[in-house]
Order: sequence, then structure tokens, then C-alpha cells
Amino acid sequence: MGWHSQEPRLALLVAWPPRLITAYPLEASHDYEHDCVVLTQDLPNEKLKAGDIGTVVHTHQGNAGYEVEFMTLAGETVAVATLLPSQVRSIARRDIAHGRELAAG
Repeated sequence: MGWHSQEPRLALLVAWPPRLITAYPLEASHDYEHDCVVLTQDLPNEKLKAGDIGTVVHTHQGNAGYEVEFMTLAGETVAVATLLPSQVRSIARRDIAHGRELAAG
């Protein structure tokens, strides 16, 4: 199956490559909607771990908080979490993406 195959393909809802944002940690003066961010702490109730990458889908007034969508690489939404600025950071130039399989259940 080559790249030019006529077979259907999944379309991810996130932009690739993600826009690099230079602020680290997040700055109140920047609009982060649609930017990729990195989770800085585990969220066990959401099945998320520190280091997971999500997309900001909504910014609360003055960057007081963010709605961040986390997806599998196949495009399935795992969680949309409301997070404080201390729970996320911008992507750093030397970050590398890492795949991990979600625990069942």
C-alpha cells in the first residue's frame, strides 16, 4: 500500500507539524487556541500522563485556563480537559513525540 493508494485514509483533526510557540511556560498575552501543548502532570481520571500532547480548543479569559483536547494518533478523542496554566506548557524546540498505548477500560 503506497502513499498514492486509492484506499481511504484517516484524517487527523490536528495540524501537523504543530506550530512551535516560543513561550515556556504559557504567557497570558498569547492566544493559544489551536496550538499544541504538553501536559505537565498526570490526570489519571482522564487516562492522561505528563508529556501527553494536546490541542488547545478554547482559551478562558486572560489565559486563566484552557480547554485542551487529547487524541490518539488515529484521531479518536481521549479527553477534553479543563486545565490551569500550571498543568500545561508550550512545545519546546527539543521535544520529541512519543507514542504510548492507552490502558483498556
